[in-house]
Amino acid sequence: MFKLLPGPLRGLLSLGLYALNTIFWVIPIFAVAPLKIVLPFPSWRRWCNHVMNNMAVNWIGVNNFNQRLFGNTQLDVRGTQTLKHRGWYLVIANHQSWVDILVLQRIFHRKIPFLKFFIKKQLFWVPLLGQAWWALDFPFMKRYSKEFVARHPHLKGKDIEITRRACEKFKTLPVSIMNFVEGTRFTPAKHRHQHSPYDNLLKTKAGGIAFVLAAMGDHLDSILDVTIVYPSGTNSFWSFACGNIDEIKVRIKELPVSQAPVGDYVQDPEFRLAFQAWINDLWREKDISIGDLLARS
Repeated sequence: MFKLLPGPLRGLLSLGLYALNTIFWVIPIFAVAPLKIVLPFPSWRRWCNHVMNNMAVNWIGVNNFNQRLFGNTQLDVRGTQTLKHRGWYLVIANHQSWVDILVLQRIFHRKIPFLKFFIKKQLFWVPLLGQAWWALDFPFMKRYSKEFVARHPHLKGKDIEITRRACEKFKTLPVSIMNFVEGTRFTPAKHRHQHSPYDNLLKTKAGGIAFVLAAMGDHLDSILDVTIVYPSGTNSFWSFACGNIDEIKVRIKELPVSQAPVGDYVQDPEFRLAFQAWINDLWREKDISIGDLLARS
């Protein structure tokens, strides 16, 4: 019935449901978060995290229902058959739109643990969402240019320390650590500016996942390499809410953690080059896969 409504009306109703659902779930999350801080016992903190993660999973579940209720998007997904709900995963993906996050949350819902993203520090100030991400232990990162670090050397390694602290928290409960390896959303302008060697992707930023693998390698079950393709072209979150994206293709490759090189990304130049070569090989394969999926659409 709702899918017969005009697109803009469906979009408004869908956004309204997203907002109500967010308010409904962040209130109990905000109620539990201070209890975790006030009583700093490890077992108590694990229980609080477990409760808040379950709330977040239900939050995503209603968002997924929202998409089925108002949207027309067909998801063509392959590669989820062997996933475990209680496991530890590093999830890497190409990034084109805010819709990517909704797609990832939907396809992995109750198949792997709740996705935890590395988030730009500025997003903490997004009303309700930013504070909920903080309560759920999403790591907030502040990126500095090489020039800025050169002028402020005390900030060198700050992102590594944040990653290390986050990974220590992630060891206590099953988790899926999500990283967009390109570091930003793909646009033709960014692609041209970077002189990217790929047809459909930006250059990789390997440091983040190298730090996660160094800190969490023994805990991780596998790496999930996700390729997201919009056959009709990348669209906005508003277009998605209005049901204007007909199809999204997703391909998932499960890789053994042992496939990734292990070493000190900061101090060992040879390892750094080897790790960058490994992730760039994955990205070349992904670029070919995207081209093939687009050609068949």
